[in-house]
Amino acid sequence: MIVGLLTMELYIPDGGSLKDKRRVVRSLVDRIRRFNVSVAEVDGHDTWQRATLAAAVVTTDTRHAHRVLSAVVRLVESHGAVELTDYTIEVG
Repeated sequence: MIVGLLTMELYIPDGGSLKDKRRVVRSLVDRIRRFNVSVAEVDGHDTWQRATLAAAVVTTDTRHAHRVLSAVVRLVESHGAVELTDYTIEVG
């Protein structure tokens, strides 16, 4: 069993309030779930313009874990409402 973990630091430039931020994060989380991964906001709950998301995938193939998590990164990078400031992928 292989577990892949992706941690992403996000900047939300149009996050004028927590309500705005939650709307953007909820939309992004819904899109990420289409990759059949578990995803949650793990830090930055009370900040307007910052969020940390973590996504995890369980598989039997290391390459598959990297492929899925890299696809999630590409999705987040292409999302217009957030800027991906940093991310890490761990597979093991």
